[in-house]
Amino acid sequence: MQDKIEKIGTGTWIQHGDLNKRVYLMKLAKQDCPQIIQEINELANRKQYSKIFCKVPQSMAPYFTANGFIVEAQIPRFFSHSETVFFMSKFPDPDRLLSIETQQLNQLSSLLRETKAIDKETLGENNYIVKMLKENDCKNISSVYERVFESYPFPIHDPDYILQTMNNAVRYFGIEHKGKLIALASAEMDRQAQNAEMTDFATLPDFRGKGLALKLLASMEEQMKQEDVKTLYTIARLNSAGMNKTFLRLGYSYCGTSLKNTNISGKIESMNIYYKHV
Repeated sequence: MQDKIEKIGTGTWIQHGDLNKRVYLMKLAKQDCPQIIQEINELANRKQYSKIFCKVPQSMAPYFTANGFIVEAQIPRFFSHSETVFFMSKFPDPDRLLSIETQQLNQLSSLLRETKAIDKETLGENNYIVKMLKENDCKNISSVYERVFESYPFPIHDPDYILQTMNNAVRYFGIEHKGKLIALASAEMDRQAQNAEMTDFATLPDFRGKGLALKLLASMEEQMKQEDVKTLYTIARLNSAGMNKTFLRLGYSYCGTSLKNTNISGKIESMNIYYKHV
């Protein structure tokens, strides 16, 4: 079961379905606002989704606030290194908030305070080499994701989906050991807005604890600079202290938590949002 991505209005893109029980407004065409708000509200009510999650340019945010949306996070200079984005949410079914990860949220302040940045130069001290992955790697990519994630908000278990995204401004990066793909991640670029989501991090169990996510992220950053991306961000699992530390150690700033947002590894989890300007 996977949620579907579709275009609505004149150029707005959403993802929705029963896997995440939500509507995710991924990209808003300003000319579709404010009328698009009623459309996604009606979709959520019709399908009985329990959350609506939206990425909203600052200039459009007042329309969403007036409609009962709350700001869960924000990233400055997100669109073309100028306009702020607001991550705004509404919960048509408040029961979705009954099982918030209270312990992890209480620990978050300590994690943010205690995690120290590191020098990128130290990441070259082992024998693991990062490379950009190509079309002939799609099957191996989906195989790693299938082993690591019981469920995921996008169909990354499907090699055809990986190929489709590769051809649509997504760069995949991997680390091999003895000819076998053992860790990978992707950078999903919005070329027009000059931002990229650093996402889909996965390491096979036998190779965890070796700092491979740090190596991947550092290499991805360098590639994004070459592609004229100005803002990097991620939506990281609140429940994964290691993934949060990876971004903090490379100088990303925490900007908010999206509560009970994403179905990953078999259940709906809250997600922390981080960003970095490069």
